[in-house]
Amino acid sequence: IFFEVPGKGDLRLVDMPGYGYAKAPKSQVASWTELIHKFLLGRASLARVYVLIDARHGIKDVDLEVLKTLDRSAVSYQIVLTKADQVKASELQSRIAETEAALAKHPAAFPNVLATSSRSSTGMESLRAAMAKLLEERASW
Repeated sequence: IFFEVPGKGDLRLVDMPGYGYAKAPKSQVASWTELIHKFLLGRASLARVYVLIDARHGIKDVDLEVLKTLDRSAVSYQIVLTKADQVKASELQSRIAETEAALAKHPAAFPNVLATSSRSSTGMESLRAAMAKLLEERASW
């Protein structure tokens, strides 16, 4: 699903189907996962991919496969931990540190991890600010 953001020039958001947990048959999830990998390969024109990962679980094997695809494609990406409101504050800080440590092994990864909650709006302003900064930087290229 593509979204064009009015007044933001070249900003397009692409909402990809879930490749991890989804209320769908395994064959459908496998098909989505393959589609995601094909979409990401050879997409150096992408300014950044935001990979949404459930803060309750952290990076799973299926996430690592997507990160490896992004690394091979030289597509910059940033991890956004979701459902941050469902994790204790101390556990969330540990999850962020674990995730940042794991990203050190990935050349295309943006080093800062964002933690968000759609329910409480936690971190949403930081996510918007990160996107706005990226747009400003990209405009000066």
